[in-house]
Order: sequence, then structure tokens, then C-alpha cells
Amino acid sequence: MSNVYELHRTNGDPGRVATVLPGAGYTAMGPLLYHSRAALEGLGWTVRVVEWTGRRDFDEARAAAAELLEGADAPADGATHLVIAKSLGTLAIPVAARLNLPGVWLTPVLRHDDAADVRDAVTRLEGDHLLIGGTADPLWDHDLVSGLRADFVEVSGADHSLEIPDDWRKNLETVEDVTAEIEHFAASFDVG
Repeated sequence: MSNVYELHRTNGDPGRVATVLPGAGYTAMGPLLYHSRAALEGLGWTVRVVEWTGRRDFDEARAAAAELLEGADAPADGATHLVIAKSLGTLAIPVAARLNLPGVWLTPVLRHDDAADVRDAVTRLEGDHLLIGGTADPLWDHDLVSGLRADFVEVSGADHSLEIPDDWRKNLETVEDVTAEIEHFAASFDVG
């Protein structure tokens, strides 16, 4: 699938590996993913960052997720493998759930005609999953996530980029708060 994505890796603890799956238009350099990656690196994790090569459709993103999470380049058996995904990257939820991989799902695609598999997988999530979305995001589903056994964070007034229009101060605060939530979530997997 090298024509669909490039994989960049920072070396840390091989027993704790995070895979970062960006959105279609929200790259890993976007503030939510950039600072989450930095927080994980600060905790000593090995971080694998996906960069889409061009615009990807849902089927390509699903296939890439399967390859990245269970293919030959997937972390070794026994390693903690955390998935952090934004929007298009959250199409990995069904694969992650099937493989029992923990995940942080930023603005998951919960309301889209072509994402019924994601919605179905989300209804069965338990424990080691954190869903984060905004109340003004048309793809977010408050009623669905509030009934889950997985944790969720909801940002009031935030859109699909987890931004509040015309409020840069609140947006900086949101990035800081979300990064802290992700750092705390990842720290719960520390063995030592």
C-alpha cells in the first residue's frame, strides 16, 4: 500500500507503540495530532505516524488501517499498541476493536452513510477507548457515545476540527486539554 501512505517512525520503547492515523484534510501536523504525538514521545513511546499520499477514500483508509494494525509492519506481539486517529483515520475502529487494540478516536465518523461499520463497532467498545468530539460536529453523535462503556470527551461548540469559530483562545485551550487527556490515557498503559 506504499502508494496510499508513508509511514514515519520515532523510536522509543518497543513495548509501547502508538500508530497515528490522520484525517483526510487534517494531517499529523495538525495541532491535535502533533501535540498528542509529542506527548507520547515524551512518555517514551515509539510513535508511527501515517502521512496519506494524496486524498484517500473510505475504502483505501480501511485497507490501510488493516495493513498498519495487523500487517507485517505492525508492532510485535506482546507490545501495547495504541491507535490515535482523527476523522478518516477513525475508520480503523472496527479493525482495532477486532484486534483488541486501545484507541483514542478524535472526531470519529459516526454519522456518515459509508461508515455504518464504524458506528456498529463503536457501540461495542468497552474500556480502553477514548472518543473525543465536538457538539457542533455533524459527524459526532452525543446520544451514541453517552451510552457507551468507553470514555468520551465532548467539546462544547466545537466543529469537526475540534475548533470553536472565532475563538482562538478557546481553541488553544482545547488543544491543551485534549492533549492532556490523551497523555493521561496513554500513561495508564505504563508498566513500570
